[in-house]
Amino acid sequence: MTKTKEEKLQVLVQLAELFNEHEIQWAVGGSLLLYFKGLVSDFHDLDLMIDEQAGEQVAQLLEPLGTRRPFIPSPAFQTRCFMEFLIEGVEIDVIGGLAIVSEGHVHELPLRSEEIEEGFSLEGQRIPLHSLRVWEIYYTLMGRTEKAEILRKRNHLKKQNGN
Repeated sequence: MTKTKEEKLQVLVQLAELFNEHEIQWAVGGSLLLYFKGLVSDFHDLDLMIDEQAGEQVAQLLEPLGTRRPFIPSPAFQTRCFMEFLIEGVEIDVIGGLAIVSEGHVHELPLRSEEIEEGFSLEGQRIPLHSLRVWEIYYTLMGRTEKAEILRKRNHLKKQNGN
């Protein structure tokens, strides 16, 4: 059964509380980031970028909450820390040390603190947001042209308006 946005966001709040309490560097990415920025009307799962050094700690925090799905490698990625969980029926991708293979080159793209541009509070929990400019690059490298174009247009308009 597909979860509602509200149900997915409740799981996000739960994870935010855990990550914030344990001082894990993290940020929302993917379509959830685009949703929070008002660029798309829906999101499928929760893409959470983490500092890859926190991977083992994150695994220990999340495993009691749900099911860790088996890792299925993809030739398009050489990410150093990738975990997929199903928590309360919500799919969560935890990504640390992202590495995208594009045109025969490996682009290593770890989460950097300076790429966490802003955050907001959701039910009392800080939700850090990853950079839209960085996600434009990610989507371009992944060949996800529709989402890359959404961000390209948004970032171009932002530059024109002097922001």
